[in-house]
Amino acid sequence: MVKLYRVILPVTDIEKATEYYSFIFNVSGKRVSPGRHYFDCEGTILACFDPKADGDIFSLRRNPDYIYFSVSELEKVYERVKMTGCPIDERIETQPWGERCFYAKDPFGNRICFVDESTVFLGHEQE
Repeated sequence: MVKLYRVILPVTDIEKATEYYSFIFNVSGKRVSPGRHYFDCEGTILACFDPKADGDIFSLRRNPDYIYFSVSELEKVYERVKMTGCPIDERIETQPWGERCFYAKDPFGNRICFVDESTVFLGHEQE
């Protein structure tokens, strides 16, 4: 069995990342090092990582594609993301495969998507 347990999200300001994702998720998460802040997304950790704040000499590029989050209150998350002033789709839409979602970018240019948990499509019929 394989289980995804951590996803690294590169950021350039750990304080700003912590503030942004704490506001969006409505949870505080946990600082685990000077440059890492973890958010438990029901068993998979979203690890905001600022290498410079951890004392590393390298930089990371933003993620090249979307990270998808399943949320129970899509409209509330949409409103919170709008309040941040970060780029966001104009509205929540239903995709051809049935997911209700919206796309956005975080303050660091990482592409993120929020999906109504009741419409998540996993590529097969759910029981």
